[in-house]
Order: sequence, then structure tokens, then C-alpha cells
Amino acid sequence: QVQLEESGGGLVQAGGSLRLSCAASGRILRSNTMGWYRQAPGRQREFVAGVTSGGTTNYADSVKGRFTISRDNTKNTVYLQMNSLKPEDTAVYYCAFAPIGTRLSAPPYWGQGTQVTVSS
Repeated sequence: QVQLEESGGGLVQAGGSLRLSCAASGRILRSNTMGWYRQAPGRQREFVAGVTSGGTTNYADSVKGRFTISRDNTKNTVYLQMNSLKPEDTAVYYCAFAPIGTRLSAPPYWGQGTQVTVSS
């Protein structure tokens, strides 16, 4: 089992920045992928960004150039630096963890979610 603990959400004005963190604990093998999804009210959960344990990243088109995902393998922690935030970025952001043999597109482990609200 893997537990995920998120932090860093909050309220920010449009154009501002926030950084989310997600620390994984439990049975963690070296090879895995971590990432972030988000879900706005009335909408489906959508992929935001992912990073492998080797450092390969990918992003949703809607956040490219504004968000940066990174990780510290020594701390089993993933970060999401969000810059130039827009009101449409408002959502609950969920951390996701995919061990070797699984995919971040269907992660078996989720965090509890952290609210990000961007005011106009």
C-alpha cells in the first residue's frame, strides 16, 4: 500500500503562483510514476502533469509553459509549480502514484485532494 499526502493548495489571484507538494509513503519501489490530476466542479477529473522516477515529464496542453512538475526521489515527493494561474485552473488537485507495472493514466493510488482557487 502507498499513502499520499498533499499540501500547498489555497486561494490566489489570477497571474499568481502556487506550489503543490505530495509525499508518498509506504511500499515504494524505485520505479514509479507520480503526477497530478484536477477536477473542477461539474467536470471530469483530468490529467495535469506526470513525472517518472527517471525524470521524464509530460503535461496537459492547457498547462504547458505555466506549470512545472518535479520530484525528489530521496523524499518520494512530487511537486507542481503553478505559475500564471488562471481562473480556469480552479479545481481540486489530486496527487497520483503509479508503481511499476501500472500506468499514471489509471493510477492505483490517489491523494485526498487539495483545493486550488484562482480569483479573477
